Formats: sequence, structure tokens, C-alpha cells
Amino acid sequence: MHGWDLPPREAVALQRKLAGSVRERGMKRLPRLVAGVDCGYSRTTDTMYASVVVCRLLPAARGRRRPEDFEVVEEVGVAAPAAMPYVPGLLSFREAPAVLECFRKLKRRPGAVLVDGQGRAHMRRLGLACHLGLFLGLPTVGCAKSVLVGDFREPAARRGSRARMRHGGEVVGLALRTRDGVKPVYVSVGHLVDLDGAARLVLSCSAGYRLPEPTRLAHHLGTRSRLEAES
Repeated sequence: MHGWDLPPREAVALQRKLAGSVRERGMKRLPRLVAGVDCGYSRTTDTMYASVVVCRLLPAARGRRRPEDFEVVEEVGVAAPAAMPYVPGLLSFREAPAVLECFRKLKRRPGAVLVDGQGRAHMRRLGLACHLGLFLGLPTVGCAKSVLVGDFREPAARRGSRARMRHGGEVVGLALRTRDGVKPVYVSVGHLVDLDGAARLVLSCSAGYRLPEPTRLAHHLGTRSRLEAES
């Protein structure tokens, strides 16, 4: 679709253009294979660790999943220099090339992708989840640990409670409680899914922790890779 080594001004213009290509649509059924995406950084060098873990969702007992209800089918990690220096709002240009390299190495194609990062909840409506979704052609959801843009009222404390996030007069995401009494995650559309489907996927992939299991496992994979490289 495009190269990655762009000046910030060109990257911003490209984000605005690509945001119009993001498509939202309902999710008829939950996929059996879900990939989790996470990126971490070395504490001593400019190395970035991109990780993708593909999980098979096994039948859940009593309607609520546990970590053992997720079978790791495949995991891939890539260590590489970040493609761009850190610029607020341009994180996808920094991280997406290494993540896409992980997907090229996968032997199984997941039915959906959960990204530890933003989707539409971005000042130009093109966070990492949107950018990856356009390249991959897969239903993609952003599930972030912190807010980039969007105002909301705190959702109720019960798991599954949610509050709409608004920015610039638009609903850009949801603050979603994945565990009773625990800080919410911030869910937004990446590509080929609507906001209700994104929330359903995140809750279906949550297993007693704040983060969905596929992205939680991807984070652990990246941490292991970093510690092994720095030991």
C-alpha cells in the first residue's frame, strides 16, 4: 500500500487519506482463531520487539472463559529497529512494519486480530489497529490500556459495563470493563468490525485478567524475547 520511511508531515497526510478506507461491519460469529499483537522496546537499545500470538478459543465452561480455554496455536516474534522515531500520533509507522513481518511468518491465518493499541480512537481515526487491518484485510480491534483521545463517563464496576468515548463530535470507542472492579480497557474499531462486535470479541477473549488473553500472551512473548536478548 505504501512505504514506511516518510517525513512526519507526509505520514499525517497519509493517515487522513487511509482513514477513509476503514470499513465497519457486523461480526456474525466469533472466530475460532484470534491473534494478539503487542510491541515492546529494549531498555538499552533502539530495538523493538513485535509479537503475535494466535489462540484457538475452546468452549468456555459456564459461559466465562479461563486462561486454559485458550490454546496457543502459533507464536511469532520479530526484533528490529523501530521504523520511525517516536512522534505522537504516528505510532503505527513506527511499529507496523515489524508486526506485519510477524504475520508474514505465520502458518495459520487468524479470523480476527486484537491489537494492544488504538484503532479509531485516534486524533486522525487511524491508529495502529486500523493501519494493520487495512494491510491484513482481517477484522481488527484496538484494545488499549490508556486513552489517546476520547471523553467518557466511568462505566459501572461490573464486568461488561461500558461507556462510549467521544471525540470531535464522534463516538470513537468504548471504555469497557473486562473484570469486576478493575480499570477498563479502551476498545475501538480497527477494520472490518463494528464497535459492538469489537466489544464482544474483547469480552470473549478476556479470561480473568484486565487484558484479553491473546494480547496478554503476546506481551509475555515480547517480554521473554527482550529479557533473553538483554541477558
